[in-house]
Amino acid sequence: MNRRNFFRNTTLGALGTTLLAPFDSLKATEHALSFKTKKAKNIIMLVSDGMSTGTLNMADLHQHRHTGNSSNWMQLYKDNKVTRALMDTASASSIVTDSAAAASSWGGGVRVPNGSLNVSKNGEAHLPLWQKFKQVGKKAGLVTTVPATHATPAGFCVNSKSRNAMDEIAEMYLEQQFDVVMGGAQTNFSAEGRKDNKDLFRAYENAGYQVFKNRGEMLLAKHGKPILGVFGSGALPYSIDRENDETLKSESPSLSEMTQTAIDAMKDHKQGFTLLVEGGKVDWAAHGNDIAGLIYDQIAFDEAIKTAMDFAEKDKETLVIITTDHGNANPGVIYGKDANTNFDSIQSYKHSNEWILNGFNPDTSLSQIKERINYANGIGITDEEAQTIIQYYDDLVAEDGVYNPRHLPFAILAEIQKHYNSVGWISMQHSADYVELAMYGPGSDQLKPFIKNTDLHYLMLKAAEVENNF
Repeated sequence: MNRRNFFRNTTLGALGTTLLAPFDSLKATEHALSFKTKKAKNIIMLVSDGMSTGTLNMADLHQHRHTGNSSNWMQLYKDNKVTRALMDTASASSIVTDSAAAASSWGGGVRVPNGSLNVSKNGEAHLPLWQKFKQVGKKAGLVTTVPATHATPAGFCVNSKSRNAMDEIAEMYLEQQFDVVMGGAQTNFSAEGRKDNKDLFRAYENAGYQVFKNRGEMLLAKHGKPILGVFGSGALPYSIDRENDETLKSESPSLSEMTQTAIDAMKDHKQGFTLLVEGGKVDWAAHGNDIAGLIYDQIAFDEAIKTAMDFAEKDKETLVIITTDHGNANPGVIYGKDANTNFDSIQSYKHSNEWILNGFNPDTSLSQIKERINYANGIGITDEEAQTIIQYYDDLVAEDGVYNPRHLPFAILAEIQKHYNSVGWISMQHSADYVELAMYGPGSDQLKPFIKNTDLHYLMLKAAEVENNF
C-alpha cells in the first residue's frame, strides 16, 4: 500500500466513517474536524484483547439493565464524540490472528506470522512504534491486566521471533527504558522465577525506576519518575473475583487505576507521551467461555476508557484510540422466552468460572460442587450436571500453557450455565471478525470507515507529526 495515499481525502474518510453509526452523523464529523489542524502530542491506545462484538454488546446490555446507563464506549457512539471504523485483523500467516501478530501490525506497521513480535518470516525486524516515539523524545508506557511481558504490550515495544520469550522481553523493556511498565508476571522479573536467576527488580531500581508490587505502593507513585509495577506471579485477578475478595482488592490495582497512574507519571513531559492500555483478561475469559470473567473485565476496561477520555477532553492534545486486536469465542445472548431474566442473573454473579473450577478436585462431592456454583452464580444445578463436571477431575494433568494449563472443564461449565444465563459461545478460540475501532482527538479525522490493522501504525505517526524515516 502507498502510505502517502492512505492519508489523502481525510475529510471524506471522516464523513464515510459516520455512515456506520445510526446517529447524527454530522456531529461526529464535526468532532473529528475540530481537531484537523492539531497535532497529537499524546496517544493513548486502549485494547480490549479478544473482544468479539458480542462482548461489547453484552457489557453494554449488562450495564444498561443493571444501572440504567450505557457503557462508556457505547456512550461515545451515542454522543457522536468519536469517529468509527471496522478493522481487518489478519496476520501474515492466517486470516485468524494471534495477539502477537496483531500487536505487531500496530507496532511495526507490517503483518508478521502468528507468534512473532515485529519479525517477518524472512527474519527482518521492524522497529516498534513505541521505540520510534521514544527516539523523538516522547515518553512511552504500557499497562495490562495480564503479564506485562505478554504479546500485546510486547508488540508495541520489542522485536522477538517468539512471543514466549517473556524473560527476555522483561530485559528488553529496561534496555529501551520504557517509562511505565505495569501488569502481572513477577516470575519474569524476580531472581526466583527466572531461569537465569537475574534480579530484574533490582536492575530496574538501579536504573531509577519506582518498583511496585502491590496496589498500595502504586497509589503512592511519584509523578515524573519511571515506573515498574508488577502485581502477582501471573496475570492480575479477574475483576469480578477482585471485587468480591478484599485481599485481592487491596493488593491488585484495577486497570483504570493503573491507567491513571501511568498518565500522571508521563503527562507533564514536554514532548508528550504514548500509552498502551490493555484489558488482557477479556481474551483469557473468552478462551475459557467464562461469562463472569468476560463481562466484568470488559466493564473494567470500559472504566479505563473513561479515565483516558477524561484526560483527553481536558488536555485537547491527546489522540485516544479504542479497539480490539481480534474476536474470540463470539459469545452472545440467545433467543428464548426467559432470555431477559436469564441474562440479568449475571448481575448477581460473585466469581469467575476460573474461581469456581479451581475449587474442585477428584474428592469433591456432588453437593460441594452444587454449593460452590450456587454461591458463585446463584443457580441450583442438578446432580447430573454436577456429575458431568466432576468426572473431568480424575484425569487432570497440568502442563505448560497460559490459558488453561490444568485442562479444567470450562466448556462443560459454560454449557451448563447457558441453560441459566442464555449466553452461548461458538468456540474457545480467536476468530477472523472485522472489529470495532473508535478514535477521539487530533488525528481522528484521518480515520476511514474500513482499514487494515497495519494502517493504524502510520495513522499514529501522522497524527503525532512524526516522520516515518527510521
